[in-house]
Amino acid sequence: MERGKENEGQTKGEDDKSLVSSVVLCEDIVNLLDFIERLNSWRVRTSLDLYQYKELTLELTFVSAFCHLYYSFFLETCNDEMSCISNEIHDLVQSLVHPSGEDMLVNIKNHDLLENIKSYINSHSYAEPSRVTMTEDRLVELLDAILMYLQCLLNCRSESIFPSMTQYELLQNVFGNLRDFHRLKVNGCVEYEIIEYVLPYLQLMAPRVVNFCFTLLNCELDKFDKSDVSLVNSKLANLLVEVIPVELEVMHICCTNLKGSKSEEVERFIKQLVEASPDILRESLIHLQEHMVNAGTPSASTCNIHAMIEFLLIILPDVPKDVIRHDKLFVLLARVRELTKEVFVLVRNLEENMNEISDANLNLLESIELLKEDLKNDFLKARADSSRLCFPMSDGPLFMTLLLTNLKDLVNSNASSVAMIKEEIKQVKEDLEIIRLFFGYGEQELHRDLWTHVLDLAYEAEHAINSILARDHGLLQLIFILPDTVEKIKLVKKEVQEKIPKSSGIIVANAPNKPVERNSSSTVGKIFVGFEEETEWIIRKLTRGPAEIDVISIVGMPGIGKLLWLTECIMIIDQERNEKKLLQKIFNEVIGLKERFNEDHDIDDDFADKLRKQLFGKRYLIVLDDMWDTATLDELKRPFPELRKGSRVILTSRKKEVALHGKGHSDPLYLRLLRSEESWELLEKRVFGEERCPDELKDVGKEIARKCDGLPLVLDLIGGVISRKEKKESLWLEVLNNLSSFIFKDEEEVVKVIQLSYDHLSDHVKPCFICLASYPKDEDIMISELKDLWISHGFVQQIEMKNAEEVVDELISSSLIIPFDNSICKIHDLVHDFCYIKSRKEKLFHFIGGSNASPSSGMMARGITIRYDLDENFVLFNREKKNPYVKHLLTLKVYDEDCLSYNSHLKHLRLLKSLDLEGITLTDSLLNEIGMLIHLKYLIIQTNANTLPLSFSNLCNLETLVVDNLEGSFMILSPWFWSLAKLRDVQMNGGALFDPDITVLDEDSRLENLRTLYVLYLPGLEDTEDIIFKRFPKLQILDVFIEKLPDCSAEKICFPRLDVLNELEQLHLSVSWGSFSEYTHGFPLSLKKMRLQWLSLTPVTLSRIARLPNLQELILEYTIIEEGKEWNMEDVTFQNLKSLKLISVNFSEWQVDAEKSFPVLEKVCISRCDKLMEIPDSFGDIASLELINVWFSPQLRESIFNIKEYVEEMTGEDKLDVCYNGGWSRKCEYEYEFINFFQSTINIMKYVEELTGDDKLEIDFYD
Repeated sequence: MERGKENEGQTKGEDDKSLVSSVVLCEDIVNLLDFIERLNSWRVRTSLDLYQYKELTLELTFVSAFCHLYYSFFLETCNDEMSCISNEIHDLVQSLVHPSGEDMLVNIKNHDLLENIKSYINSHSYAEPSRVTMTEDRLVELLDAILMYLQCLLNCRSESIFPSMTQYELLQNVFGNLRDFHRLKVNGCVEYEIIEYVLPYLQLMAPRVVNFCFTLLNCELDKFDKSDVSLVNSKLANLLVEVIPVELEVMHICCTNLKGSKSEEVERFIKQLVEASPDILRESLIHLQEHMVNAGTPSASTCNIHAMIEFLLIILPDVPKDVIRHDKLFVLLARVRELTKEVFVLVRNLEENMNEISDANLNLLESIELLKEDLKNDFLKARADSSRLCFPMSDGPLFMTLLLTNLKDLVNSNASSVAMIKEEIKQVKEDLEIIRLFFGYGEQELHRDLWTHVLDLAYEAEHAINSILARDHGLLQLIFILPDTVEKIKLVKKEVQEKIPKSSGIIVANAPNKPVERNSSSTVGKIFVGFEEETEWIIRKLTRGPAEIDVISIVGMPGIGKLLWLTECIMIIDQERNEKKLLQKIFNEVIGLKERFNEDHDIDDDFADKLRKQLFGKRYLIVLDDMWDTATLDELKRPFPELRKGSRVILTSRKKEVALHGKGHSDPLYLRLLRSEESWELLEKRVFGEERCPDELKDVGKEIARKCDGLPLVLDLIGGVISRKEKKESLWLEVLNNLSSFIFKDEEEVVKVIQLSYDHLSDHVKPCFICLASYPKDEDIMISELKDLWISHGFVQQIEMKNAEEVVDELISSSLIIPFDNSICKIHDLVHDFCYIKSRKEKLFHFIGGSNASPSSGMMARGITIRYDLDENFVLFNREKKNPYVKHLLTLKVYDEDCLSYNSHLKHLRLLKSLDLEGITLTDSLLNEIGMLIHLKYLIIQTNANTLPLSFSNLCNLETLVVDNLEGSFMILSPWFWSLAKLRDVQMNGGALFDPDITVLDEDSRLENLRTLYVLYLPGLEDTEDIIFKRFPKLQILDVFIEKLPDCSAEKICFPRLDVLNELEQLHLSVSWGSFSEYTHGFPLSLKKMRLQWLSLTPVTLSRIARLPNLQELILEYTIIEEGKEWNMEDVTFQNLKSLKLISVNFSEWQVDAEKSFPVLEKVCISRCDKLMEIPDSFGDIASLELINVWFSPQLRESIFNIKEYVEEMTGEDKLDVCYNGGWSRKCEYEYEFINFFQSTINIMKYVEELTGDDKLEIDFYD
């Protein structure tokens, strides 16, 4: 077709560069859309690859959208630029409709068409209503086109919109309703006067949505980056805040003015709107809440708004359900819609800094109470008694401990979702705490039905509270079930107080009445190997030693064979919990009475006296097995006469404190695990009896024995398994490769062995113990990591770290964990199995290692650890997957970097208290979603951003924040950071920058609870000298780096005052590399550990450090002492210093009377101190010194060995360890070792020569 004919609608005189006519334009648009549709359905034959195919589709969609949404509305204002573009588009369309002999697809970029369109769009503002006034027909056309292209963009699978997919779908739904509403007016179904005030909003909104579409297309065409995604998200969020109020107005009109309309079209639209409105209202409120958080809307003014949003979001998910009376549904939706509209208006006014909203803000609380009352009496169906929830786990005390911990957190929470039910939570917590005091183990057995009822009600309360907070069908829970449960708990509390004496429950809180049953069929009590040295030890203790009675304590972990080891003793008094019965047992044994006494018969109170009389004047040996508490032990020891007859009492216990309490003249014996050869001997005897193992099975058999880790019980269990199998290597290898599963087959036996130790743990220690299952087997466990783990799960309060240390001590004392030093411990595989079984049974933790590893139905555990290999649609991160228990998750730790894809979400995990995503680089959208998890107390993340999003200001319960910043730049401490009042531990591993020029703070901005902060970067400015650390009054651990500015000399660096930190215990102070500045302020007297880097240290500074009364460890790195000259320590005393490390310290001479200056020093480490020629001999006079360690300082080598020799000469003991360049030496230094070796070789040569008469042996030495 020739352009002249095509353009016959144009005015006379226009040349070939004139604008394409509207008629031709419409044809071009139709043809272009038709081609895109054929392209998407693969009906176009082309040589392009898949990537080029998608790119072409996107480019043509962009051109089509420009024609349809932009170009056609500027026909009246055409210019040369628009004329050029119109002709290029027409040529493009013609080439697609009428292809030449070459490939029919044209490379658009060759025409620079895309760039010309982008340039034109950027220079013409479409959002200004004054620039565009549309006729009704044009508005209709535009609204249809917008909806079409919103769907087109979604079909393009634009990654830019995936983080905000829900909001994008909300925009589609809302705009679709607005378009359909406008059609009612166009079709004459409604009167103009009714909707007149809404029409200008439609004129305003349409161009803004067009601009958003082009922003999205632009980002996609430019191969969007992070900033583009943020731009799209931001524009979409702002657009929704403007569009949704128009939708709410439309809803209002439909439910009031149009309610009685006789038009079928209006009736259909209203029905469609009513059906869609719950979802639209819910998503609108969620979006508004996120917008308020991300926009930093002032929190002091928004508490009631957030409370109303939470309340409405509890109602809306249940609106389509059958809990609402059908005849009241329309009225309820109208109430909800009006309240939603009121909230949007309040937020808009608040953001416009309007002050007259305070009254309306307060009215929201009244509206909540009124609607709650109406829901109860009018809107909700009459509530039949809901099926009673039954406690689904088995460990009631553990559940109660965890529940009360969680309730305490909620009572102390500032979350708006908690505010609605805080009074109910308080009441439940207080009543359950009182009830718990009455129920020791004895009372749980004596009043089993009552205890079961308590657990059922406690579980029902937990489920109701969590359902409300998680917005998980919480409406009935809020209005009916939780209030009813609160009243039931009050009644059961009264019943408990009437039936159970208060004192009894407290006394026996940790004293189980049931002993562990011993398996009589097990051969672990029949086969005994090893412990030869221990046997000799016990025989010596029994046959020698003092004439007075001696109590010999033996401590060992469960299953180690304490009882078996003592079976040759005179008698065993085993696991009786009643002192009177136990004394009668002993009495019967002493007098030779074999028959059992009647359990129901009353026992005389004078058995202690009778027993004393029977034992008086005799030499006796009594063995008490498995003693658990010191009070019982004291009662049992009372009847034993103290005569000088050499009598002995042996007691075994799993608890170190009992053994230490009961010991007499002898220290306790800590029974070890079996050695490898002993383990094999026991396993061989268990499987083959008196026979020997065939040679072909020995290697695999010994490996099985080694993997049992020296615990006799495990060897016995596994021996029983393989003794029942054929004696084939392949079958034994199967056992070796699946050792844990074979132990699990004897799960009851495993549980029984550890259960008694578990029962005797304090209630608050039990979840900490079970938590050990989160570590892989055979792994060394850092005790500091254990404390962090317990804090992350909320098992140990961070307020007092001593609590964590007490937990470690109790677990060690109970022989459940094995300490190796002060920093590392391990657990036996059997203990690990118990913890794993218990965590699984009590739904405490779930460990996931694959996409099918998570339960798809049934209860999900409180905590989840994900290790690897997850499908991107894994139910946990995909909010579309329906598993209600996902919403009730409390802790989450993810190791797998790939399981959080671009379409993953976290914000629906609303109850999360602990989130550990270490090693996973998070997108901006996921960071924003984390900001919505208001219950978070513990958070570990990794990011490329240099600031955390404003949404983090919402984390009002956060206590621990750990951030790995991958970019290597500082994480800027934004003003919102100072609003997180509960923060206790902050670790910015890439550095956190506080610059008063960037972050302007209010005078009273403080973090009163902060205990740990590192690494903090401060500019060496005068402004930071006095203002920063006054804001952290309770800081205990600080790592701070002072940055020297480029134009600032070392002398001009200003340091902050550290002496205001009166509770600081650990300090790492560093300055820019090579600056060697002098710190002139004082240090906190509370310091215990100090590390200084790149400082110049004068005698005054060093004396000031020495006077710190609590300092125990001092590390100096890359420092200069007295300009590299002498360190004179005359009259300088480090009174409590135990460890001194000098690394690359510049000084040449050390004048010190070490015994006087370091009276309690234990360790000295020196590395790369090149100028120091010797370590003063006086260090040999320090009585407490244990180690001198020298690295990369060869000139000091002679000094340390001289000091070592001096100590040996003076004390006659080899008590000082020395280490040079990593080579340890105790009795023999390197030179002596070589001399001894050399002398040995000479002797060998002489021997050979004497024997053969020939000097034929040559020996070469190589250095």
